[in-house]
Amino acid sequence: MPGHKRPTLGDATRGRILFGGDYNPEQWPEETWREDVALMAAAGVNSVTLGVFSWAKLEPKPGAREFGWLDTLMDLMHAAGVGVVLATPTASPPPWMGHLHPDTLPVDQDGRTEWWGGRQHFSHSSATYRRYAAAITEDLAARYGDHPALTMWHINNEYCTYDWSEQAAARFRDWLRARYGDLDALNEAWGTAFWSQGYGDWAEIHTPRHAHYLKNPGQVLDFKRFTSDMLLECCTAERDIVRRATPHLPVTTNFMPLWVGLDAWRWAEEEDVVSVDLYPDPRDPLGAQHGALVQDLTRSQARGPWMLMEQAAGPVNWRGVNHPKPRGLNRLWSLQAVARGADAVCYFQWRQSRQGAEKFHSGMVSHAGEEGRTYQEIKRLGADLARISAEVTGTHSGSEIAILHDWHAWWAGDQEGRLSHEVDHPTVLSAWHRALWEADLATDFAHPEHDLTGYELVVVPQLYAMTDAAIDNLLAHVHGGGTVVAGFLTGVADADDRVRPGGMDARLRELFGIRTLHEWWPLDAQERVETDGFRGTLWSEELEAAEPDAVEAVYQGGELDGLPAVLRNDRAWYVSTLPEPDALRTLLARIAADTGVRPVAEGLPPGVEAVRRGELLFLLHHGRDSVTVRLPGAHHDLLTGTTFTDEVTLGRYDVVVLRS
Repeated sequence: MPGHKRPTLGDATRGRILFGGDYNPEQWPEETWREDVALMAAAGVNSVTLGVFSWAKLEPKPGAREFGWLDTLMDLMHAAGVGVVLATPTASPPPWMGHLHPDTLPVDQDGRTEWWGGRQHFSHSSATYRRYAAAITEDLAARYGDHPALTMWHINNEYCTYDWSEQAAARFRDWLRARYGDLDALNEAWGTAFWSQGYGDWAEIHTPRHAHYLKNPGQVLDFKRFTSDMLLECCTAERDIVRRATPHLPVTTNFMPLWVGLDAWRWAEEEDVVSVDLYPDPRDPLGAQHGALVQDLTRSQARGPWMLMEQAAGPVNWRGVNHPKPRGLNRLWSLQAVARGADAVCYFQWRQSRQGAEKFHSGMVSHAGEEGRTYQEIKRLGADLARISAEVTGTHSGSEIAILHDWHAWWAGDQEGRLSHEVDHPTVLSAWHRALWEADLATDFAHPEHDLTGYELVVVPQLYAMTDAAIDNLLAHVHGGGTVVAGFLTGVADADDRVRPGGMDARLRELFGIRTLHEWWPLDAQERVETDGFRGTLWSEELEAAEPDAVEAVYQGGELDGLPAVLRNDRAWYVSTLPEPDALRTLLARIAADTGVRPVAEGLPPGVEAVRRGELLFLLHHGRDSVTVRLPGAHHDLLTGTTFTDEVTLGRYDVVVLRS
């Protein structure tokens, strides 16, 4: 609606932290629904998501509509004071659709059809699928747009479908025409002079299916861009339908954490609410850091409060061994999300399924029922969230450090013919974020072309491909008085995956004080390289410094003996290997201190994380043994009502939310 103010998460939270999850009552007899409502009330649940996988229930035959059961649920939720996030059910089309319309089914790169019987079995390029998706969305919006229980729309679920089908190929050609205009520009961008790949007719271009040897990396890169764009078209088409009916209600779709298939920066611009699903492994010693990374990234995409759409109350069902969460860990990780900006803490799902592929995936009410530990912990968390909601919702704390991340750079670097398959973009990104997290330095994420004003330190773990605009932005940050530290394989290629002359953009070489990048020296999986200050992993480079004074650390031993490992050119740092964790933490903490950026809290015991949100300080203990945190002054804990003076004792997986 032109001129209408875009709704936000605050229009759904209304001063509360949303607490609840996916509710799939169609799996249960109606008498269970009343029991569920009572259990929700006891746990403080104030929001449920309905309809995510309900298409076959809503439309059992083409054009039929069975809304009676959903009418009952909407009324039941409203009477109980539980808001509804209503989903469009389009992530899982009914079997009749694939049976009657094979063109709606995706095809893999080997030409095999992906059949119904699971989920996400739709071709994003199928006009038939899009027509049915629009029709069911229109009818849901018309029927429930005025229902008092409705607080938000949830489009589809975890968009993640690739498609190499004929209809996808046709749409790919259309997408390429719009991007390049003519075949000469496409051939130039894809470097088709190599291996006799020049295209003389648009009809010759297909999706990058199974090839005898390495595929053209330019074609694969554009196919990844195309896939993200086609899925976004599906999402925004449904969003526009519900937005016309309810312009005052926010719309979201849930991201998977740091998933390779979607350019989430671009997607976030199209959402009223940015939401994510987050499932750290409870046995992973860095599970909390993975959670913090995803939370920081999601908050940055949202530019403020965000929604934790899904997490597990206990075990999941897709790992080789699916471990439950130990007592207290679910509460800890949930409050970590709140500390890092979440105004909604939700789960998949409310009641654990008795049948189907995810019957061993936990629910807020597990197979043990209301007496089980899982539900009892859910009740405690609900009470905790109610205690802090009024002082938390809508608040936001900025950071003086930005980590640059770009899906296009990830896509370009993640090609078959790269220098080392040991170098994994998310692993490198996580290593740099971990160093800052363990140093207790608050971080945002930013796109390389975002406005970096206000950040003292910009961290570039790895941006293999960079646009000219991104490079100019980085230079402007340094020339404006900011500091930048970059890792290896940054600025190697342009947006078309064309290697820059010299192996790194000349402007970046000048910025970092590099005269010549002679050669890349990737390391084997367990190989280490020594420097005069630390050991490096994954990578090393044969560099020649422009000036001797720029050399901060040198390699020791081997082919690179005596050559620069770390360069510093005034406020620009370049790290040509991946230092081991302690060394990288020490280096980044030193650089941050030089810029005037301080930790959130000084002198914390190991395993204690400090996060400031608004005027509140969250202390989160990721260990099992009690620790004492020295904290001068008097501090009131909103969770327990206790006032602490000069020190706080934290037990196993404990959390305090302090107001000074």
